[in-house]
Amino acid sequence: MLNTLENLFNLARERKKTPVNGSYTNKLLSDKSLSKSKILEEINELVEAVDKNSNKIHEAADVFYHLIMYLEANDVKIEEVMKELNKRKK
Repeated sequence: MLNTLENLFNLARERKKTPVNGSYTNKLLSDKSLSKSKILEEINELVEAVDKNSNKIHEAADVFYHLIMYLEANDVKIEEVMKELNKRKK
């Protein structure tokens, strides 16, 4: 399960280093405005899906993907986020 998320982070980092022409991932990584608007859109779609009890899994997957691309586009490292979460353990 966590391998899937790790693979997405690795994909984002690889695409930043070696862009692929026409790649949607590269569009998100290179256009911070697009990345921001997509994560906001996807979060709203997830909230609506939960409220309506429909398409929740699909929309949650979209949020994860777009969040990972948004973080990488803005140089927010997942390792730092995980360290912060670990500090919050009680």
